[in-house]
Parts: sequence; C-alpha cells; structure tokens
Amino acid sequence: MRIAFVGKGGSGKTTLSALFTRHLARSGAPVLAVDGDINQHLAEALGHDGPLDAPPLGAHLTEIKDLLRGTNPRVPSAESMIKTTPPGRGSRLLRPLGDDELHARHVRRAGGVPLMVTGEFDESDLGVACYHSKLGAVELYLGHLADGPGEYVVVDMTAGADAFASGLFTRFDLTFLVAEPTRKGVSVYRQYRDHAREFGIRIAVVGNKVTGEDDLLFLKERVGDDLLTYLVHSPWVRAAEQGRGESGPDPLKALDALEPHNRHALDVLRETVDSHVRDWPALHRHAVDFHLRNARAWADKATGLDLARQVDPDFVPGPAALA
Repeated sequence: MRIAFVGKGGSGKTTLSALFTRHLARSGAPVLAVDGDINQHLAEALGHDGPLDAPPLGAHLTEIKDLLRGTNPRVPSAESMIKTTPPGRGSRLLRPLGDDELHARHVRRAGGVPLMVTGEFDESDLGVACYHSKLGAVELYLGHLADGPGEYVVVDMTAGADAFASGLFTRFDLTFLVAEPTRKGVSVYRQYRDHAREFGIRIAVVGNKVTGEDDLLFLKERVGDDLLTYLVHSPWVRAAEQGRGESGPDPLKALDALEPHNRHALDVLRETVDSHVRDWPALHRHAVDFHLRNARAWADKATGLDLARQVDPDFVPGPAALA
C-alpha cells in the first residue's frame, strides 16, 4: 500500500509521517519511508541523528530512468522518458526493498526504518529548476513499483497543494491530510478535496494538535465525514523533537511511550490502509491519463517525440506482471 501524508506547512505532516512509519515498523511490517518534501526533515523525525548518507533520488534521475525502462521498446532511451512515462512490457518493475540497484543505492536506515530521500532544493537549482523535477524520480519509482498487500510505502509529500502540480498524487492508495484545528489548517483540505474528487482519489483527514472539545468540534464542522481520527497535543512528540526520549538500543520501542490516544489514532490509520483494496487497472488508467496530459502540454515538444506511443495498451502493472 502506498500512503501519502500532506498538509499545510507546520501542520505536523512530517511528524505524522514518521510516527506512522515507525508504528508500522514496530509491528514488524515491511515498510519503506520516502522523504518527498522540499524541506528534508523525515530522517530527523524518524530519530536519526546527524547527516544521512543516502544518495538522493533526484540527483540520479538518468540512472533511475535507465533501470526502469528496461527493455521496453516503447522507451528507447532515458532522454525519451519523462516522469509520467508508464511501464509497459519489458519495463523493470520493482518489489518494495527488493534486491535491485535502485534500493541498494538509495536506501539507508533512519531510526530503524528504511528510508529514501528525494534530495534538497539547493543553490544550484535556484532560478533554473523546480522541486517537482526532483519529485519526478519518486513518481517514476511508484509507477514501476509492484507492491502488494501488507507492504507499505509512506511518502512525506510537499506542503500545501503543490502535489497537484504533477500526477504524483494519483500514485497513492490513500492520502492522509494532516490538519490543525485552525482556518489555515483546513484551507489545504478544501483544495485537496476538490482536486481529489475529480479523479476519484481517496483522502482522509487526520486532525493534529487537538487540545480539547472545541478543537475537535471545529474540525468536525469544517471537514465532516472526511475526518478519520485525530491526535492530541503530545509531550512525547515535543520531547522527541527536542532530542529527548529517544535513547536505547531499539529506537522503535521508544514509540511504546507515546500517549495511548495517539497510539490508538495510529492504529486507526493502519486499519484504514489495510481495508483498502487496490484497483490496479484504475491506478494505471490515472497514470496513463496524466502521461498523455503531459505529452500534449509540453513533453512532445520538449522531446520531439510522440510520447503517446509510450503507452502499452495491453499492459497492466502489478505483482502479476512480474511473471
């Protein structure tokens, strides 16, 4: 299952991404975290101290394209492959944390959790690139991922509604929108709700930093049935963010000290994810639709190719396609 965490900057989106990832890993579930935010703080939120020696995905986009296109005759070169290029017969499909070059190069452990990072938006990018060019590596990775039930990929996304600047938002089974009980906190929800409904994307709101009944009532009035659960103000989280409370040989066990209500909220998130049944054909249709949109809007002109020809009409990705 692929899960995205989105929300307004400062809502606690990265913190919730880390908590949920650690909650899954603590249970022994196979889970991979991906930092897809322009502010790369997920490793720290997972409990990692110091620099993370992880080659960023965004800096190795050409190598990733060469790996994923495999022997697909519709994609003859990395130069002809864009971030929305869907897999077809001959493409290299990946298993989560599989024995392949991409995972071997880019996965490092942070706080006991496997993590890949998109990479920072650095000085050389200013004025010449946008962060979504780096996120293209994540979009291609998810597009060529043959994950199954009980396998989890958790992505901490860019803040606000920026995810809609690409087709990346269609790659997820479920999007958790983290919202504080404020007017600004729920403003991103309204943007996401309207865009997601257009494409049949499932979102669920997770209230955060709730301090009492008034906060909860505020969220219920403005979010309605989309409010899945909520987390209360957490001294445990504050201590962790200050570098306290994370000691011990097993950083995942530190999560046992999280407040009971907040642990229950994490259980609700997992139950919601596990109850989802993926529709592989629908997932692929969304990917193809956005690829054709990109082709018409800019990519055909940029590459000098008819990128609609990259779509393999008889192919549907997924574990069955690995055979």
